[in-house]
Amino acid sequence: MTNQNRKQTESEDQHRQQSLSTAAARLLTTTTKSPPQMQGITARWLLRFLPWVDVSGGVYRVNRRLSYALGDGIISCTEVGGVARIIPQELGELPLLRGYEEADVLDAIADRFVQREHAAGDLIVTEGQPADQLFVIVSGKVSMQRTGKYGDMLELGVIGDGDYFGVSGLLDGRATWDFSAKACTACKVVLLPRQAWTAAVEEHPSLAEHLQTVKEQLQKPQDKHGQASIEMSAGQRGEYELPTTFVAYERHPREYELSVAQTILHIHTRVADLYNGPMDQTKEQLRLTIEALREHQEWELLHNRDFGLLHNVEPKQRIQTRGGPPSPDDMDDLLSRRRKTQLFLGHPDAIAAFGRECNRRGVYPETIVVDGKPVQAWRGVPFLPCPKMPVSDTRTTSILAIRFGADHQGVVGLRPAQLPDQVEPGLNVRFMGINDKAILRYLVSTYFAAAILVPDAIGVLENVELGR
Repeated sequence: MTNQNRKQTESEDQHRQQSLSTAAARLLTTTTKSPPQMQGITARWLLRFLPWVDVSGGVYRVNRRLSYALGDGIISCTEVGGVARIIPQELGELPLLRGYEEADVLDAIADRFVQREHAAGDLIVTEGQPADQLFVIVSGKVSMQRTGKYGDMLELGVIGDGDYFGVSGLLDGRATWDFSAKACTACKVVLLPRQAWTAAVEEHPSLAEHLQTVKEQLQKPQDKHGQASIEMSAGQRGEYELPTTFVAYERHPREYELSVAQTILHIHTRVADLYNGPMDQTKEQLRLTIEALREHQEWELLHNRDFGLLHNVEPKQRIQTRGGPPSPDDMDDLLSRRRKTQLFLGHPDAIAAFGRECNRRGVYPETIVVDGKPVQAWRGVPFLPCPKMPVSDTRTTSILAIRFGADHQGVVGLRPAQLPDQVEPGLNVRFMGINDKAILRYLVSTYFAAAILVPDAIGVLENVELGR
């Protein structure tokens, strides 16, 4: 159609029009607008559930009973060209080497480890055989089994990357394995023979001296949790001399310093002065900035290397899935390791994977209402989604089980008691002036941390597979 024909058509349309067009009418109307929207805002269930403790002075100290438990950590390895090697400093996670810092000796011990690989289904150690080696799992999963009272096999659990077993065999030449270890997947392990360990102790007097100190400490009375025992008696008759006792505290309790997340918000004075209706531009800019800070705050509470929950779970509270995807059996194992579990927290894909396992078995998880919203639950404990839970390149993730509150010796959130220019608990907005380009500047800060009061307040199910 030529320009002349188009103009002629428009002229004919205007001639036939009998009322004002909607396009022209909109020039005189007021548009109804939504507040600015932001993708990425989540439910932030962790921030909602955490009971917050007001902290004065920016530091929170967790006092516990004296504990003799040593090590029991995760040992990391390096792999170059398929050859695995213990990181020497990581040997300090072994109960026998906790606190030993002779770098050259640790390096010599690391060199004595031997690498082995096992296919799925291979027996790594056999119950009843001499226990004369220390094993560290570099990669893979290993099932621990023991013969039961009536000859059947009892499942003791599954261990994975960084776990170890066989420490007692290094010291006792007559020790035997009281369980069998079977590779659930293809496994790579490194092992230290007793002869190599004995040779290292003989060559380095400082190591022998350290081991003697450790043995004396471990022989002190302690309960099943490794805490200094409290002596008492019950059921006695007549005149009986009662035991005396006292409760010993940790000499160096852990202290948590409040962390901070900050940003500087810029708003041009022309925007704040002229384009401030019907919505307050400064208020909306601050609202979205605070939302972003809260999202980052929850991420830090999970991932921060110092106080993040994922990095501070006790090794004894870390368990592996039995078969890959999260099954009802795995969730029961996770639930049974603490009293009063109040929350399961997992990636939405982990919740979907758990639902698939339940469907496969014909099990139907219950639904409960949390904050007015129906959510999936297991054994009455809500299983809440958190997209900030990590998912690896191999499509594996973790599931947390948490008990909250100081009254239950659980997990607590930490924040300042009061801040200058506070707009929300633990968050303030401070005016920083106007620069030479007429830009308003606001410093937005939130201060926070999290503390685990006792080790069994939190547990994690690791290597949860999502791809099956």
